[in-house]
Amino acid sequence: MVHLSRLSAVLFALICFPAAAEVNGTLRIGVLNDMSSVYADFQGPGSVVAAQLAVEDFAKQSKRKVEILSADHQNKPDIGSQIANQWYDVDKVDMIVDVPNSGVALAVSQVANQKNKVFIVSGAAASDLTGPKCNANTIHWTYDTWMLANGTGTAIVKTGGNTWFFLTSDYAFGHALERDTMAAVERAGGKVLGKVRHPLNTNDFSSFLLQAQSSKAKVIGLANAGGDTINSIKQSVEFGIPQGGQRVVATVLYLSDVHSLGLKVAQGLQFTESFYWDLNDGTRAWAKRFAPRNNNRYPTAMQAGVYAATLHYLKAVDALGAAGDGKAVVQEMKKLPTDDPLFGKGSVRADGRKLHNMYLFEVKKPEESKYPWDYYKLIQTIPPSEAWRPLEEGGCDFLKS
Repeated sequence: MVHLSRLSAVLFALICFPAAAEVNGTLRIGVLNDMSSVYADFQGPGSVVAAQLAVEDFAKQSKRKVEILSADHQNKPDIGSQIANQWYDVDKVDMIVDVPNSGVALAVSQVANQKNKVFIVSGAAASDLTGPKCNANTIHWTYDTWMLANGTGTAIVKTGGNTWFFLTSDYAFGHALERDTMAAVERAGGKVLGKVRHPLNTNDFSSFLLQAQSSKAKVIGLANAGGDTINSIKQSVEFGIPQGGQRVVATVLYLSDVHSLGLKVAQGLQFTESFYWDLNDGTRAWAKRFAPRNNNRYPTAMQAGVYAATLHYLKAVDALGAAGDGKAVVQEMKKLPTDDPLFGKGSVRADGRKLHNMYLFEVKKPEESKYPWDYYKLIQTIPPSEAWRPLEEGGCDFLKS
């Protein structure tokens, strides 16, 4: 049975602004993600709040009516596809956004393409979404596995972490992140000694960590996310792995992960990220609007991506005057430069890849943190030309036609 939620009930409309001169009826946006499981902390209800803020800011420049729906895909591609079909066909949703879990995102991307609707990915990371599995209806906004691999993997090898063993979440996202990070490590002159794959949402990592420990690799690379990353790091500390000289590296890490781990455990972790709430005046101002609506939890990059992607989508629809032709809307999003207070100025590339700066951060020591959620220090800004996979290397077939 497909489970649909509002934040408080089955299906909901967060925003509905009156429109004196509506062009194409009420726009409907669906926020589809994990509301209750391993990825709920860094997306979940907070992504719906982010979409709400985008609609509120859009209302300052447009009278177009907008409704927001939400649903829990339960990290299952078949459920994600069912919801997408229901939304696009019956509930007349024009755009779906967020969708953590690359397996679900790849399935929803196909549905959007078949029905000529818009799909904007903030939560999923598999770089295949703008590579072999790309299409003209999908935009990949916040981050991807190629960027994570090249940002973090390359930086770690350069600082001496030249032998790796991977703990990988056994589904599309983990496989893509492992593949892309292995390639980055080897390009930088490192060597991969082995890997082990674990089920999604695992509580006990002991056998996997013992294999990593026995490999003698300098780096144990975590190709997982959310609750799996948190549990991997906590249990590695319990096993004494960092104390024994092996370095545990989270190839993807979220603000909510660091908050759950605490600075005593997370200090010193380096990772690549697209957004941090305390980066500048614009990000701080937005975060202070967001947090009170999200149980005083500060925004993750994925939630920031939902805001920025939704706002840019609405601008494109307004520029076109209609939302019915998904490919036309996506093309307009690629035509218009992006500009928002969270990611700054950027663009959407022909293959659907959103281009913006990325950042190499390090988690602060407890004594370095001066106020709540003060967790990161900036190590390096990575410009788009270095952060993202070159267009010609992605293998995006629809560009050929």
